[in-house]
Amino acid sequence: MATVAELFEKMSGQFNAEKAGDMNAVILFDLSGDGGGQWAVTIADGACNIAAGPVDSPKATVRMDAGDYHDMITGKLNPMMAFMSGKVKVEGDLNAVMKSMQVFDI
Repeated sequence: MATVAELFEKMSGQFNAEKAGDMNAVILFDLSGDGGGQWAVTIADGACNIAAGPVDSPKATVRMDAGDYHDMITGKLNPMMAFMSGKVKVEGDLNAVMKSMQVFDI
């Protein structure tokens, strides 16, 4: 089973520049619990860069448990259900987060 860090490492290879269009955003994922940490996903100029660690002034911050993130990315947890049940908390631009999830072929 891939770790959360490994899932983030694979994300840039799953990035779809056509779907991203002119999107320009930095989304910080702040994951708690076992295997957690912080990862910044920067989408700009038709490219994606993922870096471990915090960033200043992200467009949005997604806070959730690392296990729930893993389940969401691997298809075991529906993202909308996770958000509606409070497993996912978003600070900042929710639309940027929703669009960012659509630009990856996961």
